[in-house]
Amino acid sequence: MKNPKLIYIYLLVIHAAIAVLVFILPFTSKIYALSICTFGLIYIVKNKNKNNEVLIMSAYVITVEVFLRMTNGAILNEFGKYAVILFMFIGIIYSGFSNRAFIYWIFFILLIPSVILSVFSLNMDTDIRKAIVFNISGPVCLGISSIYCFQRRITFDRLKVVITALALPLVSIAAYLFMYSPSVKDVVRGTDSNFATSGGFGPNQVSTILGLGIFVFFVQLLLNSKSKLLIAVNGFLVLVFAFRGIVTFSRGGVMTGIVMIVLLLIVLYKQGNAKSKAKVGLVIILTFLAGVGVWGYSSMQTSGLINKRYANQDAAGREKKSKLSGREVLIASEFQMFLDNPILGVGVGKNKEIREEETGIEAASHNEITRMMAEHGTLGIIDLLILLFTPLLFFVNNRQNVFVLSFWAFWLLTINHAAMRLAAPAFIYALALLSVQINIPEKPEHSLD
Repeated sequence: MKNPKLIYIYLLVIHAAIAVLVFILPFTSKIYALSICTFGLIYIVKNKNKNNEVLIMSAYVITVEVFLRMTNGAILNEFGKYAVILFMFIGIIYSGFSNRAFIYWIFFILLIPSVILSVFSLNMDTDIRKAIVFNISGPVCLGISSIYCFQRRITFDRLKVVITALALPLVSIAAYLFMYSPSVKDVVRGTDSNFATSGGFGPNQVSTILGLGIFVFFVQLLLNSKSKLLIAVNGFLVLVFAFRGIVTFSRGGVMTGIVMIVLLLIVLYKQGNAKSKAKVGLVIILTFLAGVGVWGYSSMQTSGLINKRYANQDAAGREKKSKLSGREVLIASEFQMFLDNPILGVGVGKNKEIREEETGIEAASHNEITRMMAEHGTLGIIDLLILLFTPLLFFVNNRQNVFVLSFWAFWLLTINHAAMRLAAPAFIYALALLSVQINIPEKPEHSLD
């Protein structure tokens, strides 16, 4: 079959069918996870990463990660990060990396002192390896992904294939959510984050990936739909992901998806000619109307409770004391740790122990920025500045990657409400570093400079 339109439709149907199979036979989720790893390694090695197969497989992994977690199929806790790190490492072996990626080697080096400190500072009854890995796997995944992607030449068409790879497992997630809670009305009782509408898994992480799904299928609709059928399919999926994201009652992911879309439309408008600007203007109007429609439907399905959630009210309409679902306490404690240990911080994983000892709260950080400050001190701030400004400076000289600001925003907003529990913010951040070239053949991947 050579018709790209039909291939795409069939792949969407197959991934919906995977969700049905896993829902009926839960053990198949682990088989699915093993199959992804096996196929990914064969696919990359067989092609020697000549066409950025590493990016395709990593994109697939970061969205399938949540599906595997909610269906207990993840082989390891940090399956997504480990898989991306492995794929990226193989990609670097085959294709090398840019000499200009030294800035991310500095990022890695600055992480080391606090890792060493944690070996000596963590409590004796703490699983030191687990504590360190839980907190450092995200930055490591981000660092190696950034080294691979930094100024790597890729055509715009190939980047759209990467986005399609992101899209496929998202369909499995949406299909599974509808089977897990087919009637939203029956499971929504209050205004707290809802596990029932999130497939029985953490609403924060599910919302994060659904928000990414809103953006991914919006891109598919806007830039990858060359027929009325694809316009209808991708447009419908944008609405589906918007609805399912909203009814998780976890706000961060949905708001992030909206910001990503707004930034993309601004970039396309600014860089377009008069005709393109008119089209973007029409898209903005239609998107706004569709958004109002989805919100109205979500409000009906939740008996108006979703309105109270976004107004920070409880089911009775009383304003909640916390605007960030209690995260202010975690942020304040981590900031105080930084003030007390401004140079090297308290050590990787130590902030959770200190917070439990001082406040009695046993909770991991939800904010990667304050976690980096608390655990890595001033070195962590330097690392954050590297991550914050490098993609923006790169965008100034490479406007052809129209997704830079959207990808950058996804990373920044996600780490502020969900830290780096998922591999998604690490990989999506790295995509902002690609040197995208429109209508220019890709050069061999070993030639980066």
